[in-house]
Amino acid sequence: MKQPTLFDYLTLTLLALIWASAFFNIKIATFSYGPLMIAFLRVFFGAIPLILLCYFKKIKIEAFTKDWYWFALIGLINLVLPFFLIAYGVKTVQSNLAAILMSTTPLSSTILGHFFVKNEKMNYLKTFGILVGFSGIIYLFSDNLLINQNNFISALLILLGSTCYVIGGVLTLKISKKKNENVTASILIWAVIILIPITFIIEEPWKLTPTNESTLSLIYLGVVATGLAWLLRFRILKNNGLVFQSQVAYLIPIFGIILSYIFLNELITPKVLVSLFAVVLGIYFVKKSSSKKII
Repeated sequence: MKQPTLFDYLTLTLLALIWASAFFNIKIATFSYGPLMIAFLRVFFGAIPLILLCYFKKIKIEAFTKDWYWFALIGLINLVLPFFLIAYGVKTVQSNLAAILMSTTPLSSTILGHFFVKNEKMNYLKTFGILVGFSGIIYLFSDNLLINQNNFISALLILLGSTCYVIGGVLTLKISKKKNENVTASILIWAVIILIPITFIIEEPWKLTPTNESTLSLIYLGVVATGLAWLLRFRILKNNGLVFQSQVAYLIPIFGIILSYIFLNELITPKVLVSLFAVVLGIYFVKKSSSKKII
């Protein structure tokens, strides 16, 4: 891989900003939309740029080929469930907490990787990083100003959503020889198919009277935070590799807290800052241990 340039770092920062901005936009979307509708429109609008990319690059989309069940399963676990769980949880939990909870993905993936991925076994440094990171999450749950008996389950559901991302990532290894663009477009298509009947039956979206603010946030989530973000991710992976792209994990929770304060004036307590530091430090130790093995 080539040495990263200033433009590459700016692209990485832009990707982190876009993914971090998803959290406060989800919060705004929940003011008018149900969690299923948010999940559905995210994958619907997100699928459009990916399908167009595959069309112009002449990449075959294999959503309905013999491996369709893998795409459907990954679409369910990697998109439908986390998008729904995050939107459901953010209704009663601050979006900055969601950013921190979701940033545990690299820690969870390290644990699952030990059991399901060859050559990704735990070592002392990884174990230390995981303990530091999740101790920050435990400390965050002790913040009674932000997490209490009324939204405790919602916070756990967001954490479960991050775990779904990890499980979906492990399942994606089953079709890792296929092009990233094809896989992403295929799982988005299946996520749309899964969500259409569930959303329309349960939430009856034709009865909604959404605000313009919530609608714009929802469109942003689909087109920018899902579709465009994946295109940027593909560019970074192709030009700079996985090690460089993985650095986005440090920036997302930091930007998430800053943006939620700017746009929603959400409370930032000392425990939020301590837990953020612990999670970022934990991710650092995990990635430091893994960096020499990732190509």
